[in-house]
Amino acid sequence: MPTQSQVRVGNQTSYTASSMGLPFGYAIASGFDTFEWFPDKRDGGQGWLEGDISPVDRTNIKKKAIQQKITLSVHAPLVVNPLKDETYGAFTNAVGFALDIGAVLINIHLFAHEGIERYAQAIQPYIKHTAEANLRLSIENTPEASPYDFNRLFELLRQPNHTPTSHVGMCLDIGHANIYNQTRNDYIRYIMAIQRHVPIIHLHMHENYGDGDSHLPIFTGPAGQDPTGITAFVAEMKRRAFAGAIIMEQWPEHPYLLNNGRNRLLAIFNDNNV
Repeated sequence: MPTQSQVRVGNQTSYTASSMGLPFGYAIASGFDTFEWFPDKRDGGQGWLEGDISPVDRTNIKKKAIQQKITLSVHAPLVVNPLKDETYGAFTNAVGFALDIGAVLINIHLFAHEGIERYAQAIQPYIKHTAEANLRLSIENTPEASPYDFNRLFELLRQPNHTPTSHVGMCLDIGHANIYNQTRNDYIRYIMAIQRHVPIIHLHMHENYGDGDSHLPIFTGPAGQDPTGITAFVAEMKRRAFAGAIIMEQWPEHPYLLNNGRNRLLAIFNDNNV
């Protein structure tokens, strides 16, 4: 079973933060042991892109992460879509940034609207590129993606005619699972529909009330009143021997909510009765 040393919990950059580096500094000050960089510049100018971080700053990020024993990941920009050839350059920029800061994983979204067979074909250059860069590649469920899409995707990716995919897995976003139209307000049912041949290697944690992708800090939404869903989620992750990073995807007005979420999650993971 995963233990606290195997499961890491941390936070993510946010376009809502007053400065690009504030969430990372908070992670260091709070003793978080994982952190995700998300190039997410908005039309109004909020947020950042990889080009906003100089080579010197990239080196400093890497040094700080090593000193504090923080594993880093990178969420590719939202524009990255393997079905659109013109966005591959944005992905390669994200990979370059990930390598510069010493990240171990890069995350992209699943797009199923042209069929899973088409996506499995389109993602081959991404799989090859990350393998050559010695990066893990996680594929995240969007609010539109079903668990059956992931079951089929990893069936296809494991076929002998495809590029080796031992470094590829799913990023399970429980907030998105909670607003998927067939499992609304029941993300556990979504998770249980994911077959065991799908490796879950990365987690995004946030809450909502089933009415939108509101990215509430964990234990401030429905779980604040009734944590049994989170307990069931943790139990299933332990059964699947999950041992990766759990990223809290928000920068709340009161950042201590991140500390509370991390501490409660780790307490549940370390409860031998769960």
